[in-house]
Amino acid sequence: MPQAPDTDDRPTVLVVDDEEDLRDIMRRMLERRGFSTLVAGDPQQAIAVCRDHPGEIDILVTDLGLPGVSGGELSRSATELRPDMRVVYISGLPKEMAVADGLIEPDALLVKKPFSTELLIEALRSVLTENAAP
Repeated sequence: MPQAPDTDDRPTVLVVDDEEDLRDIMRRMLERRGFSTLVAGDPQQAIAVCRDHPGEIDILVTDLGLPGVSGGELSRSATELRPDMRVVYISGLPKEMAVADGLIEPDALLVKKPFSTELLIEALRSVLTENAAP
């Protein structure tokens, strides 16, 4: 089966957000910066992508405030299917509050909304570098 050029060496990011505009903005900003992207609008779509996507998914970028299931719960289910996938959370909540509310672990990487392209890219590169370390 033919594959698009350059996809093998481009990290793949699954972006999950229920706000279509934000999801599309993140997809475009990541693709411009050399990432391959997959998108999902809700936790069920995200799990289906994790289950059905034939290639690697390097990073899950998920909003904490998803309808029905928190981003933290989604990440636990998604990483059961893809144990090597790293997770970056995005939220309007400060990290301390998200940890206190039990939404994420203290060592989780959270990018606070609103965020710049540079801040998101820095977070993704950080988890990719961490994942590549022996």
